[in-house]
Amino acid sequence: MITVKEANTKALIKEYIKFPFDLYKNHPYWVPPLIQDEIETFDKEKNPAFENAEAYFYIAYKEEKIVGRIAAIINWSEVNDQQKKKVRFGWWDVIDDIEVTKALLERVYALGKAHNLEYVEGPMGFSNLDKVGVLTEGFDEIGSMITWYNYPYYKTHLETLGFVKEKEYLENKFPFSNVNPETYIKAVELIKKRYHLKALNFTKNKDIMPYVDEMFDLFNKSYAELSSFVAITDVQKEYFKKKYISFINPEYIKFVMDKEDRIVAFSIVMPSFSTALQKANGKLFPFGFYHMLKAKKESKEVLFYLIGVDPEYQSKGVTAIIFDEYYKTFTEKGITDCIRTPELEDNVAIHNMWKNFNPTTFRRRRTYKLSL
Repeated sequence: MITVKEANTKALIKEYIKFPFDLYKNHPYWVPPLIQDEIETFDKEKNPAFENAEAYFYIAYKEEKIVGRIAAIINWSEVNDQQKKKVRFGWWDVIDDIEVTKALLERVYALGKAHNLEYVEGPMGFSNLDKVGVLTEGFDEIGSMITWYNYPYYKTHLETLGFVKEKEYLENKFPFSNVNPETYIKAVELIKKRYHLKALNFTKNKDIMPYVDEMFDLFNKSYAELSSFVAITDVQKEYFKKKYISFINPEYIKFVMDKEDRIVAFSIVMPSFSTALQKANGKLFPFGFYHMLKAKKESKEVLFYLIGVDPEYQSKGVTAIIFDEYYKTFTEKGITDCIRTPELEDNVAIHNMWKNFNPTTFRRRRTYKLSL
């Protein structure tokens, strides 16, 4: 018999967070999150996403053993401002028993129906800066700190229960040796001159901070047209600023400025922390912090986390300026591989931006939808 309980105490939230550590114990491709990070994400007092969203966390038990977990989420900005009558599910992990998946999803359906919502979509988090999608291809590749990993049967469970594909995401990579600066070096000088643009680089995190709000405003503006996008609020900007910016290598954040010193394009790259997180196994202390710091300084693999261009400049080749700056930084640091975060399959503009580097798709993931 399967019983489902809401994780509504600190102790239960901890159990909820730790379940995947059992499910994927010693798995070569699963990348554990930091437990303290997950606790903060689910804390209504600390995560500003709860200002515009509500979430409930459920644990499934079979013979008193944890066999699954799921989060049921409503993003009220999405429902009220965008008129998308959707209930989300995320942080879903389960043993290979479709009855467990069914029992957990019933809680998501119940939340959606209680608020007269029309459909369920997931897996996804509160916002666009959270993890997204069930892995459908690329199970033999190590995950990353910004994606969920899952067993192949997750997809089967959802499809058997009547879910259909909603959004498809591609993850691509290319060796840094594929980047030939000669293909864009002339264009860079021309674009800078024609549009009065310049690159802005950093060596200290504190120098980036004054620009972060403007960067997030540009992020909202540049992604507004994507069907799945929910804008980041001012409170969330503060939260992400404290949580992430201080941890990213300053030389991996690049801005393109216009003659009025406004940001017209930006990019954030992170060193790959995958192996370091596997060694840390959810904990920064006593040794996790050392592994993370080592990866920050020495990782030869980088992850293109965010890239945004003002709509006014989107067809003007501005990304060539960004790539030119990264070429210099990556050459200096001896970077060997570049990985891109999940990008919507139908986002043609972003795929065109990378085509000169001959990327290969090494993972696919998707969100699934079911009408209520």
